[in-house]
Amino acid sequence: MPDDALPLSRLRPALPSPLEPVEDERFARYSVTLLLKRDDLIHPELPGNKWRKLAPNLRAAAGRTVLTFGGAYSNHLRATAAAGRLLGFPTVGVVRGDELAHRPLNPSLARCAADGMRLHFVDRAAYRAKASPEVLDGLLSLFGECLVLPEGGSNALAAQGCAELGRELRGPAGTVAVACGTGGTLAGLAAGLGPGQRALGIPVLRGGFLGDAVRALQQEAFGGPAGRWSLDDRFHFGGYARTTPRLHAFADDFEDRHGLPVERLYVAKLLYGLTVLAAEGAFAPGSTVTAVVTGRPGAPHDAPSDSR
Repeated sequence: MPDDALPLSRLRPALPSPLEPVEDERFARYSVTLLLKRDDLIHPELPGNKWRKLAPNLRAAAGRTVLTFGGAYSNHLRATAAAGRLLGFPTVGVVRGDELAHRPLNPSLARCAADGMRLHFVDRAAYRAKASPEVLDGLLSLFGECLVLPEGGSNALAAQGCAELGRELRGPAGTVAVACGTGGTLAGLAAGLGPGQRALGIPVLRGGFLGDAVRALQQEAFGGPAGRWSLDDRFHFGGYARTTPRLHAFADDFEDRHGLPVERLYVAKLLYGLTVLAAEGAFAPGSTVTAVVTGRPGAPHDAPSDSR
């Protein structure tokens, strides 16, 4: 099947996504302009970095079965399953954990199954070794020839897809910030930005491993370091899927101020971190900060399932 046999354009993604100014005194008092890059509006079932990461991989799959990995609440599995239903290609989700423990299926896995994804459960030891030749060979012997996507969908093609996000935001010097799970979006964003711009990643997991992941992705996708980027790991609020009353209060307040539904596990942490950084003087007076809104409440998002 030729590379263009999967007509992604028929999904009608809203690209480039809107860029909206936000009047917020927590930035204005420091003479900083806040913009929101509304990637959450790209597609109702493949919003934000899900579209940007999956689209180039789906073109490479050219209609073949796509096999990928996730935990019981993986939004990456949900987005992959939705893409399979919408575009008519088979999907397989390798799920961490014993099958009996997940029956009946939770709403996330039930949505995957309803979208036609074959769910294959493996124990935690096999899941940890999911990138090993032994485990991969066993999966391919079960399901035949597949395009294999890593957990979270972050690979070289995904990073290249996210570079388009940076290109859409090229302009005067400024900071573009994004919440990070597996590092693919930040790796591509930084590569696509223009001279004088920098990308800032706000990790939503504890552990301090993302720097190595971003560098490895850039090496694989672009042949080496690409663009200026940094990480600030102070705003994970305890780790992936962890929130606090303070974070919810902040998100509620932001929604009231600006009428934007704020997704809690990624976007709220990003916006909270930026308000703290503005108060700390991290952004020069007269500068612009762009926050990438990668998802919305209840929509698929980039969920690193092993962190649950």
